[in-house]
Amino acid sequence: MRKRLARLPESQDPSRDDGSWDLERLARVEITSEEPGHPIEAALLTSARVAVTEVAWKAAEPGPQTVRVIFDEPQHLRRIELAFVEPAVSRTQEFVLRWSPDNGRTFVDIVRQQWNFSPPGTVREVETYRVDLLNLTVLELSIVPDVSGGPARASLSRLRLA
Repeated sequence: MRKRLARLPESQDPSRDDGSWDLERLARVEITSEEPGHPIEAALLTSARVAVTEVAWKAAEPGPQTVRVIFDEPQHLRRIELAFVEPAVSRTQEFVLRWSPDNGRTFVDIVRQQWNFSPPGTVREVETYRVDLLNLTVLELSIVPDVSGGPARASLSRLRLA
């Protein structure tokens, strides 16, 4: 019997590629604010290499914030992965994830969720949503970092789409 170990090229190696979209090529992003040193690209791009335990994007100011991903062409979305990290401040955060099939004229909620951060114990929220969204043109994430109105700033560790 002859045997040969065939290796996949790096670009096809599933251990290196979770199937996440290359948003830099497929879309543009709009944000309501951004702290220098914590750009939105760090949360969105698979090449950013920010650990899920780190804050990637952070708002420049307290209060509600919006991250909007606007696609160049309609997409078929099947998976959304979100990760939030809060290492210092106890707070209750709420986020709403919604999508539009018509370039933002109308939106449909995917999920609305609250999460209690209680450092040092509960400092991370990671969610994966299985969806079947045809003709996705805009994905919008709205974050209220502290539902009690405190001075917390919104942040995002990771947003991956596939």
